[in-house]
Amino acid sequence: MNLLVGIFLAFIALFSGSPLIALILGTSLTLIFGSSEKLINRSTGALFLQAGIVIIGLTMSASNAINLTATYFPYISIFVILVFLAGILIGRILKIDTKLSILIASGTAVCGVTAIAAISPLIKAKQKDLLTSLAIIFVFNLIAIAIFPAIGSSIGMTEESFGAWIAMAIHDTSSVIGTALSYGGSTAETAATLKLGRTLWLIPLIIILGLLFKNDENQKTKLPLFVFVFILAVLLGTQLNLDQQTALVLDNLSRLFLIAALFCIGTQISPKSLKEVGPKIILSASALWVFAVITSFFLINWLH
Repeated sequence: MNLLVGIFLAFIALFSGSPLIALILGTSLTLIFGSSEKLINRSTGALFLQAGIVIIGLTMSASNAINLTATYFPYISIFVILVFLAGILIGRILKIDTKLSILIASGTAVCGVTAIAAISPLIKAKQKDLLTSLAIIFVFNLIAIAIFPAIGSSIGMTEESFGAWIAMAIHDTSSVIGTALSYGGSTAETAATLKLGRTLWLIPLIIILGLLFKNDENQKTKLPLFVFVFILAVLLGTQLNLDQQTALVLDNLSRLFLIAALFCIGTQISPKSLKEVGPKIILSASALWVFAVITSFFLINWLH
């Protein structure tokens, strides 16, 4: 029964073509029937997401990607540092557990779930703190996909400006791309490039936290090698010089993969973890996200 309902909801998600609907339907499957781990493996969403982004890379120009990264990376760096430090400060003011504050700050500043999963073993975070931070990030991602396109449209943001803004302001790559798809045009290309540029900050974060929390039991942490696969895809696409019809087919295929990814990611939310989130933790994470949204918006407008 669960399998049939899951297939039906997945079909509706793909047919709708809406990132928000896909995420909501995936979440609904888990909230109604409980854990969907037996139906959809945790890595499935990540694989779909990576495939979709690599296909986006094939349709991009290397020169455009380099120019975008060179223009925005200094501002992304300022953003990451300010938001991370603000997260630690807000956590201390509200007397949130230090390790939980680090998880939330890392997820907000760098790359959402990827950052949290990467640094959790380094700082020896409790399982409860890990699940709590993941639940918070998931809820914020859902809110972002729902409201950011409307905000961007209402204030007349260009596709590039909006793509740059959400690449900084939204936690996870999946939600950044989902929001970009809702905005349309070339937004997804800008957002994907700059979000993966922001993900590179995971490397110094891992190194610094690894030194601060160094012990013999630290587990090895994977570096974001997928970023380099995306770069190779951009270079390959530039050499292939794809015609307009082929690029359109790839764009549609990429959107299909990304919609599937958001549905799968939606099924991974844990109802139990949502119950673990207390009001003080919600206040801390919300205050930090508001700071991140305002800071990123200011930096983008300062640049333009």
